[in-house]
Amino acid sequence: MKYVIYQLFVRLFGNSSANVRINGTGEENGCGRFSGINNKALKSLKDLGISHIWYTGIIEHAVAADYSRYGVFNDYPEIVKGRAGSPYAIKDYYDVNPDLADNPANRMGEFEALVRRTHNAGMKVIIDFVPNHLARVYKSDSKPDAVTEDFGLRDRTDISFSPLNDFYYLPGEELKLPDELYRKAAVNEYRENPVLYREFPARVTGNDCFKAAPGVGDWYETVKLNYGIDYHDGKKLHLETIPPVWKKMESVLLYWAGKNIDGFRVDMAEMVPLEFWEWVIPAIKKKYPGVIFIAEIYQPALYRDFIERGGFDYLYDKMDFYDNVRSIIENRADTGAVTRVWQEVGELEKYMVRFLENHDEQRIASKYFAGDPWKAIPGMVLAATMNCGPLLIYSGQEVGEAAEGCSGFSGDDGRTTIFDYWIVPNHQRWMNHGEFDGSLLTADMMELRNNYAGIFRMCNEHKLFSTGAFYDLMWVNNDLKRHSAGKIYTYLRFDHDNIALIILNFGNMHLQGLHLRIPCDAWDSMQVRDTVKVIKKYIFPYRGLLSAETSVERGKTFVFDAPPLSAAVWVLNKDR
Repeated sequence: MKYVIYQLFVRLFGNSSANVRINGTGEENGCGRFSGINNKALKSLKDLGISHIWYTGIIEHAVAADYSRYGVFNDYPEIVKGRAGSPYAIKDYYDVNPDLADNPANRMGEFEALVRRTHNAGMKVIIDFVPNHLARVYKSDSKPDAVTEDFGLRDRTDISFSPLNDFYYLPGEELKLPDELYRKAAVNEYRENPVLYREFPARVTGNDCFKAAPGVGDWYETVKLNYGIDYHDGKKLHLETIPPVWKKMESVLLYWAGKNIDGFRVDMAEMVPLEFWEWVIPAIKKKYPGVIFIAEIYQPALYRDFIERGGFDYLYDKMDFYDNVRSIIENRADTGAVTRVWQEVGELEKYMVRFLENHDEQRIASKYFAGDPWKAIPGMVLAATMNCGPLLIYSGQEVGEAAEGCSGFSGDDGRTTIFDYWIVPNHQRWMNHGEFDGSLLTADMMELRNNYAGIFRMCNEHKLFSTGAFYDLMWVNNDLKRHSAGKIYTYLRFDHDNIALIILNFGNMHLQGLHLRIPCDAWDSMQVRDTVKVIKKYIFPYRGLLSAETSVERGKTFVFDAPPLSAAVWVLNKDR
């Protein structure tokens, strides 16, 4: 079965608050909890066609709120992005975010209960693993007895690099945070009698910023971890002994895998040396063979090594698939860009996770992207059916969330904030005060969600979308390219038993009476001598499964109509 992964940001998912204010606290704006992901929510996701839930923001990160009464040290607000903080500024790798618990004293127990609920609902659990950087102040109050020390306690801070250090240093320089006056004012708003943060010597910031004064666009709330790379000596790797960070991170991964986690989405995996992944992933899989690793990676030149040497199961496909399909949706490219995608990725396609939204990208319905969630339908069918790898959807995408307005640290940029206590209005309509039945959705939102469900269920019903071969039909259909102004894309998927013919129209025109050639080479590849019978026909925008009585004959053109912004999938049975 094809993996369909649902990214769920816990802080946002269960937040039913009706009123929010910019820069509001958790008490003012509300905050989603583990308990908000109840059995009804999980059933609704399973019914949508989801196989895996990627719970985002689980591991404890720096926040502005005061949880000192639960044994959690207070963070310095000037090194917390937004009121809620970045989920990628980890302050304790062995704990969960207390914001997400009804009873913060039992926060780990509440998370473990969520894992059990998810498994009982027939889905698997993925969480983030953040290996490249952590919060500027890291202090674990929940580490296991076998973990004897936190990061950096044995570091030599008078030198910029040592293979035995956990961090990189800027000796003699003090950290200078951006927008200093604004941040001091913000501190006074957060907490009475604040103690301002001081870091001397300064450490290198998480996004490889080797300056003592990171900018507001840098990851200034984080510090970079040292995996043995000397950046001052041509990135020479020192592995005479295993760097301390390696062993610490192995311990973190084993800890979470031991809590029945089914997989890790690895944040910025390419910023950590390949040699670490060669070492750690086999060690984790030796004890937990079913755990999968998904790399967030943006350098196609590294893809093969991260699969073949690094041991990753799957990789992000942003640079090829996402960027090219977005260009087509925005009318900046024609569908020839899709052909370039599979040509560049090649046989690695089965390892690629494809998506049109996640927490880093702008919402499809936002004014910064398509401005209309329906424009994504051909692209989502393409993401679901073009390759064998997993499909990713971001919570709220299925109901057309547009992420309008400013929330606080996050401005009005078309993204749902990951730094602020906020809401996802369209998702709240589906949530319906914990019923998760969609009763408050508009008819258009409900129809959109039904389309996503139809796409996912189609993939679940036909194994050829997770195991079958791919054949691009555009090379032999030059007339089709001309008549469609480059807006049509068509291809085949096939296995031993069935064939799927997929035709996508990314344009706004209703194209009628188009003739499609399926060359002899394709028929031979599919091992079909004569005729194939259509057994199922799916049309998106989805109106249900249509009756299918037609056949497709070898040697004859296939005539079809393509409504605007549509996708058609004909599933054919081989006549042997």
